[in-house]
Amino acid sequence: MNAFPVWIRPLGHNCRLRVEGITNAQWLLDRLARSFVFKTSEPIDEEQGSYYCAFRVAYSSQTSRRGLEKLLVAIPEVKLMTEPA
Repeated sequence: MNAFPVWIRPLGHNCRLRVEGITNAQWLLDRLARSFVFKTSEPIDEEQGSYYCAFRVAYSSQTSRRGLEKLLVAIPEVKLMTEPA
């Protein structure tokens, strides 16, 4: 699998992730769930007229914003972007 861009935007007690393509979004959501980063997330939202998808995950007592960013950076398939989601 080729690396794909992921944008992250903190929103209080949760975080919005924006991903290029529904397949990549589903793959990333599954990967994060297997890492026990979160117990639930919002459904993936396919942006109207766009190739991008977004979903939110809640921070937990075990995973802070910084912890989530470190996890994303450690995934070879993820290219973490600095622009807002």
